[in-house]
Amino acid sequence: MVDDIAHLRFREDSPHEEPAVTLDSFLADQANATAVRIEPGDDARLLAPYIERLALVEVSFPTFRDGRGYSVARILREAGYRGELRAQGDVLVDQVPLMRRCGFDSFAPTAAIDPEVLRRSLDRYDYHYQKAADSLDGGVQPIWKLRHG
Repeated sequence: MVDDIAHLRFREDSPHEEPAVTLDSFLADQANATAVRIEPGDDARLLAPYIERLALVEVSFPTFRDGRGYSVARILREAGYRGELRAQGDVLVDQVPLMRRCGFDSFAPTAAIDPEVLRRSLDRYDYHYQKAADSLDGGVQPIWKLRHG
């Protein structure tokens, strides 16, 4: 399997240094910002007209049980967002592979993640059955596509 861990960024590895503004602030009076923070309940579709000029979208996970951020990632990637998409907050190591499939490529977990545990988590499954955001650019192909072209 490809070494996925090399393609992940963590907050300290991010080239983006501008603090993220809230979606409400961005839409109201800070539309020149290049980093936006999405909170649970925010409508990520409102960013669609601006995605070409955003360098970072930070999605808040206040608790690992709140899965709305997965939908935000998928919506943004399917809309064509190619910038850094960061999962921030209560991010657990076993969620990272699923977050990658939804389109996250950057992480800012509240608790530290052991790199070796992360590597094992990312290497756990060689194939996937569903298309996902990580297949949009031709990267990960679902098993049925590999079998039947």
